[in-house]
Amino acid sequence: MEETLPTDIQATPLRYTLNAEQEKKEIIRHYRALLRSLRPKLKKGDKELVRHAFEMAAEAHKSMRRKSGEPYILHPIAVAMICVEEIGLGVRSTICALLHDTVEDTDISLEDVEREFGIEIAKIVDGLTKISNVIDTNTSQQAENFKKILLTLTDDPRVILIKLADRLHNMRTLDHMKREKQLKIASETVWVYAPLAHRMGLYTVKTELEDLSMKYMEPDAYREIARKLSETRRERTRYINEFIRPLKEKLQAQHFDFEIYGRPKSIHSIWNKIKKKQVSFDEVYDLFAIRVILNSPAEKEKEDCWKVYSMVTDEYNPSPERLRDWLSNPKSNGYEALHTTVMGPQGRWVEVQIRTKRMNEIAEKGLAAHFKYKEGNQDEDRFDKWFGQIREVLSAPDTDGVDFLQDFKTSFLAEEIYVYTPKGEVKMLPTGSTALDFAFAIHSAIGSKCIGAKVHHRLVPIGHKLRSGDQVEIITSNKQKPSEDWLSLVVTAKAKNKIKDSLREEKRKIAEEGKYLLQRKLEAQGASASRENLEELVVFYKVNSILDLHYKIANKSIDLKELKTFQVIGDRLDIPKPKPVIQEPVPDSAQRLANKKDSELVIFGESSDKIMYNLAKCCNPIPGDDVFGFVSTGKGLIIHRTSCPNATQLLANYGHRVVKTKWAKNKEISFLTGLRIIGLDDVGVINKITNVISGDLKINISGLSIDSREGFFEGNIRVFVHDKEELEELVDRLKALNGIQTVDRVEEEK
Repeated sequence: MEETLPTDIQATPLRYTLNAEQEKKEIIRHYRALLRSLRPKLKKGDKELVRHAFEMAAEAHKSMRRKSGEPYILHPIAVAMICVEEIGLGVRSTICALLHDTVEDTDISLEDVEREFGIEIAKIVDGLTKISNVIDTNTSQQAENFKKILLTLTDDPRVILIKLADRLHNMRTLDHMKREKQLKIASETVWVYAPLAHRMGLYTVKTELEDLSMKYMEPDAYREIARKLSETRRERTRYINEFIRPLKEKLQAQHFDFEIYGRPKSIHSIWNKIKKKQVSFDEVYDLFAIRVILNSPAEKEKEDCWKVYSMVTDEYNPSPERLRDWLSNPKSNGYEALHTTVMGPQGRWVEVQIRTKRMNEIAEKGLAAHFKYKEGNQDEDRFDKWFGQIREVLSAPDTDGVDFLQDFKTSFLAEEIYVYTPKGEVKMLPTGSTALDFAFAIHSAIGSKCIGAKVHHRLVPIGHKLRSGDQVEIITSNKQKPSEDWLSLVVTAKAKNKIKDSLREEKRKIAEEGKYLLQRKLEAQGASASRENLEELVVFYKVNSILDLHYKIANKSIDLKELKTFQVIGDRLDIPKPKPVIQEPVPDSAQRLANKKDSELVIFGESSDKIMYNLAKCCNPIPGDDVFGFVSTGKGLIIHRTSCPNATQLLANYGHRVVKTKWAKNKEISFLTGLRIIGLDDVGVINKITNVISGDLKINISGLSIDSREGFFEGNIRVFVHDKEELEELVDRLKALNGIQTVDRVEEEK
C-alpha cells in the first residue's frame, strides 16, 4: 500500500479555472468513469436508470458551484464513485448518491424522486436529507437531532454508508473552506463519522477520515509525522523485504495462494501512540504491519490461517499477550483475522495480520461485503442485533441529545469484549463494561436486582470491570433497587436508560407523598392545587418541574413555611417574584464576534483591552499555538488550543459558538506553561536545567519539582514564556543537555 504524503494545508488552494465547454467534458469524463466502475453490477435497464439520475441531478445543480469554483455536480458523482469503488455498493446506492443533495438544495421534491425511481430510493434520499439537516446544521440541536440519523441507520444501513462517502469526499476537498469551518467539520468527523465507519467495518474509510481530521486539527504534528514517514520509507521497505523473505519461501513451499506485503500505519494511529505512551516517533515500534492474505476455499479458511500463524511463529518469536484471535470470535462488525506481534530482525517488534481474501474484502468494505457473502447469514445477524440494541435505546424517552451522543459513542462505537453466561452463551459488550452492564444486557429485571456477580466462580462487586473471555454469573436480590450512583458504574446506553427509568419511577412514588402534603396546605389557605399555582411555586422554589417540587417537599428539602405569607386572590396564589439572579453576561464584543462568522479576533495587541477572554485551563494556550475562541455562557470568550483534549467535543457539538482567532505579537505579556523533563539522575542536573532557563534564556520559573528513583529523574517545571517560538527554543536547548531523554509540554494543569 502506497503511503500518501500531505499537501501543505496552509498553501492557498488552487482555484478552478475551466470554460463552459471544458467543464462539460470534465463532467462527462467523471460520469463515464463511474459507469465503468459500475459495469460488473449493471443488470438490464440499470444503465438507463443511472443515466436518468445523473441527468436529473446535473440539471438540478446546473447553476451551483462548490467553494473551489468547480461545478457542484462533480461532488455527487465523486460520492457515487466512493460508494462503488471504496465501499462496494451497487446500482441503487449509486442513484441515491447522485441525488443525495437534490431534495435539500434544489427544486426537486421527494415526490419527484419517488415517481421517477420508486419508494426504496426515495426513502434513502429522504434519510440522507434528514441527516444533512441534522449534522451540518449550525445550531446546538445538532446533538439533539443525532437520533434521527440512527433511526435512518436502523431503517436502511445504506443511508449511513452513502453519508460516510459524502463526508469522505467533503474531507478530501476541505482545503477550500474557511479555517473555523475546517475545524468544526474535522472535529465532527473524528467525533462521530470515523467511529461510525469503524463500526460499519470500513477500516480504510475510518483511517482516512482520522488522518484528514488530524491534518486540519493538528497540522504541525500531522506534517511532522508525514515528513518522518517519508524520510524513513526506504529504510522501512528494506526491513519489510528482509522480514518477508523467509515467510514467502515457507508459504510457497506449502503451495499457498497468497499475497504478503507491509502496510504503513496511519498518521493518526502513530500520533495516538506517541501521545498515549509518551514516546518519540523513533520509539514507535509498529510503524507498519505485515499482512498475509490467503486465497482459500470457505471450508479451509480457519485451518489455513492457523497454519500460516504456525509458520510465522516458527520463524519469529511471538509475544504471547499480543495474539488477537478474531477467527473464533469475529468482531460484531464482521471483522475476522488473526493478529500476532513477533520479534523480527534487529530486535524490532512487528505486527502480522493473517486473513483470507473474503475476510480482507469484509475488512475493507464492511457491511456492503456482508451481503455478498451470504453463507450462514451469521454476519447479518450480528448487524441486526446491533441495530436492535440501537432501536431499544432510541425508544427511551427524555434522553438529552449531547448525553445520548456520548452514550452512543461508548455503547455502540467502542471496541468490544466477549463475555459468557454460565450456560456458555456469548454476549458482546463495549470495552469498559462492568458486571452491572452485563446484568442489564441479560434482562432489565436482572440488572435492577443485581447485588454482585461471580466471575470464574469468584465473587466480585457490581462495578467490577469485565474482560474478554470472562464467564459471569449474576447474583440478585428482591430487596435491591437501582440508586443514583449506579449511573457511574455502567457504560452501556441500555443500562443507563433502565437505571434512569427506575430512578424516575422511584421519584414519582416519593413525590406522591409531597403532592398530598402540598394539596392539604394549599386547601387550608383557600388556594387550589391548580397547574398555574404549582408553576408559580416551581419558579419561586427554583426547581426544574412540578415533579421535582413534590419530590423535594416529600424528602423535606422544601418545608413550605413561606406558604403562610402568600396572599390568596380567589383560589390563586399571589407569590412575590424572586429577585432575578444576575448572571455574568457574555461580553458584547465576544457575542458580536460569535454572530459575525467572518470576523477576525486578534488576541492581544491593539484590541486586547476591548475583548474579555480567558485562557482555557485544560490546555494552557500560548501565542503561536493554533487556537480557536469558544463563547461560553457566563464566562465570555475562552481560548483553547485546537489540540486541546476537549477541542473535538466542543467543536463537534457546539460549532456555532466557535470564533476564529489568531495571535498578535506582544512581547510584554508572559504566559504560564508547563514542561515535563525525564532524564538520567546525575549530579548537577538541576543546576544545568535552571542555568539554561534563567541564565541563558532569561525565562522566569514559576515552579519546579523533581522526583528521582532508580537512576532516573522526572521534573515538572512551570515557566513564563512570551510565545510558542520561545517555548520551542527552550525545549531544544534542554534536549541538547547531556542525560536528558525527553522534554514534553504538559497538556493541562493538574
